[in-house]
Amino acid sequence: MILNRGEFLFRQGEEGDLYRVEEGLIKIVHLQSDGTSILFNLIVPGEIIPHHSLLSPKPYFASALAVLPSQVERISADQWYRELKENPVRYKDVAYQLQHTLRLIQQRMEFTTAPVSRRIGLLRNWLSTYFPDEPVEKLLTQEEIGQLIGISRETVNRMLRIEKKHHHGITE
Repeated sequence: MILNRGEFLFRQGEEGDLYRVEEGLIKIVHLQSDGTSILFNLIVPGEIIPHHSLLSPKPYFASALAVLPSQVERISADQWYRELKENPVRYKDVAYQLQHTLRLIQQRMEFTTAPVSRRIGLLRNWLSTYFPDEPVEKLLTQEEIGQLIGISRETVNRMLRIEKKHHHGITE
């Protein structure tokens, strides 16, 4: 299945299938009770989502939508859970998938625990391993960057301006 930029793969609260991201970038956005949305996660090629439904079916915690044109493989939930039940060795595959997910989360945690001055650079470097021709500010809004790395949109704006000035050799 091909998703164009901005297209939803699934919506928060729905129930359905699982998906393996083959190409592209998917963002996971959680809608708060007050109507605001929070960028919760970025999903890169090789991940199966939703992570919380790998062992048992659950409604989607958040909505998933394409940041870039993306190719995903739909995995029938009925078939997935039936195969797990019929072939318990498959749980080992799920354990490896969850281990991979935890390692990615550990990498992403550094974005929120590093000194503020390094966070955008860390996110930029991480994204460039998957999308070397796509700068972070073309993929995500400043608000989303801030949500992902744990700083305000205003701080993101200021840091991007400083970064741009340094890139062009302008000193303050």
